Amino acid sequence: MQSKIMSRRDIDFLLYEWLDVEALNRRPRFQDHSRETFNAAIDTAEQIATDLFAPHNKKSDQEEPHAVPGERCLEVKVIPEVKVALDAFCAAGLMAAGQDFELGGMQLPCTVEKALSCYFTAANVGTTSYLFLTIGNANTLLKTGTPEQVRRYVAPMFEGRYFGTMCLSEPQAGSSLSDISTRAEPDPVAGLEGERQYRLSGNKMWISAGEHDLAGNIVHLVLAKIPGPDGKTIPGVKGISLFIVPKFLVNEDGTLGERNDVVLAGLNHKMGNRGTTNCLLNFGEGKFKPQGKAGAVGYLVGQPHQGLSNMFHMMNEARIGVGLGAVVLGYTGYLHALDYARNRPQGRHPANKDPARPQLSIIEHTDVRRMLLAQKAYVEGGLGLVLYSASLVDEQRTAETPEARERATRLLEFLTPITKSWPSQWCLEANSLAIQVHGGYGYTREYNVEQFYRDNRLNAIHEGTHGIHGLDLLGRKVSMQEGALFKAFAAEVRETVEAASLADAGAAVSPQLREYGDALAAALRRVQHVTQALYGAGDMNKTLANASAYLEAVGHVVVAWIWLEQAIVAARALRACGETGAAGEQADFYHGKLQACRYFFRWELPKVEQQLALLESIDTTTLDMQDAWF
Repeated sequence: MQSKIMSRRDIDFLLYEWLDVEALNRRPRFQDHSRETFNAAIDTAEQIATDLFAPHNKKSDQEEPHAVPGERCLEVKVIPEVKVALDAFCAAGLMAAGQDFELGGMQLPCTVEKALSCYFTAANVGTTSYLFLTIGNANTLLKTGTPEQVRRYVAPMFEGRYFGTMCLSEPQAGSSLSDISTRAEPDPVAGLEGERQYRLSGNKMWISAGEHDLAGNIVHLVLAKIPGPDGKTIPGVKGISLFIVPKFLVNEDGTLGERNDVVLAGLNHKMGNRGTTNCLLNFGEGKFKPQGKAGAVGYLVGQPHQGLSNMFHMMNEARIGVGLGAVVLGYTGYLHALDYARNRPQGRHPANKDPARPQLSIIEHTDVRRMLLAQKAYVEGGLGLVLYSASLVDEQRTAETPEARERATRLLEFLTPITKSWPSQWCLEANSLAIQVHGGYGYTREYNVEQFYRDNRLNAIHEGTHGIHGLDLLGRKVSMQEGALFKAFAAEVRETVEAASLADAGAAVSPQLREYGDALAAALRRVQHVTQALYGAGDMNKTLANASAYLEAVGHVVVAWIWLEQAIVAARALRACGETGAAGEQADFYHGKLQACRYFFRWELPKVEQQLALLESIDTTTLDMQDAWF
């Protein structure tokens, strides 16, 4: 029976037929791998996700973590199935799947590692969040921490003995990190290995996985400000530093020491993603006094006042992870809707309504096919975007030339706000359509699709809202390095358009794809022209007033490009099927790819022109609106 978590056939297509991850095995870092080892890892992920993560997805939503009074502070209780699943993930070595062999890792390419992540996030995003926050935390410390910090905290996280968080936001600051007020006072007491200690005090809000009973220790990465000799902190983001603040101090021999002064003040009760604790944490409240003094003990990561740049290692990784989460929640919703539509009999064709005839499966109704096709276009296009972005990480790290690594860096910088935001909008729309396919049943808690929608709604908010990423894309990325990032993307699009138009040696895939290539090239030219017009407005408030519309328009152009890339591969494969006499499921798969591409170019890409026309007019409707007029 086909999995309703993810489509293995689609993952294989994206990894092996389009992105050609097997070619990475010629590089020294991945030379011990093969398609067989990649498949074995994916098989393991699919099995654990199916057997241990998916079964309690609904239970952890209905019996969400809750705070209970402890001896000296609030504690959190989580259903036992969560720890069983997390322990199995860690026991399989998946926590360090992408890490060096020397760190106990599998040294898998990032592209394959993200493919593994798809299964766990789709099966149970609430439980999975504990794992991927920890991986992001560990990766940050690997890049910016000292060898002692890596030994003390990263190794136990990769073993699954410690879990990790990122603590950025505060109640009064939200996404405006320049306004955080948590302080880190230098402590004259020396830490282990003579490490400089600090004492932190303040509050952090919206901290996912900030408190639980699932691991022996929780390693918080905390943004705070170090005061100067006058007791004042540097205003803005330049004064922010990054600190390790463990729940329990760690002794020299690696054993756990006394409790640190970081405690749960309360849980936020969310619309979805309920299986992950979301916390208000108090640092230095005084419930505990480690080493006999007030304040939570923290250890500086990297240099003072470089906290935000250090944390961005985790934040950029998290943004790709948010895009992946949005995609796979949309994807599993689509697979549930597809299965329901194939098995739910209702109604008859408009041209033959004889009540004596058997009812049709609802997939036979055109409007249901429209909704399923839209979902397919959104989620398979989004998955392609996420895995392509992951492949750029592999290129950054292992490409054979500096030029190739620089190209990958520029493309990834440009695509990151889109990789995070486009799936968060359109794969959520896929979840909405999945509910619609189910009809009234979809709106009930007895069916899974309503939970997928609630879980996915968070992705448009965390790790930066649409508005923030629109400002990032239009206000920074398109103009960085004199437009080098945008030019790198445009060069890739032109190469794809050329591939779709070739007619010699059987390279042409179809006149239809040449038509799509022409449409994509025209859309790219319009984006370039409108971008120039926006920057010619002479007023950055006007330039950026409609940045969210710009993000959405450019995102659609990007996903149209991803679809044309997939369609070229699918059409060639379909031609090969005809030459070899292969038919059935193989041919159907490729036909499905081409039809989804057709849908995107006929139904979705044309939406971009209206948005670009609005942007080109330098419309100030929203900018001119006054508070009092509401």
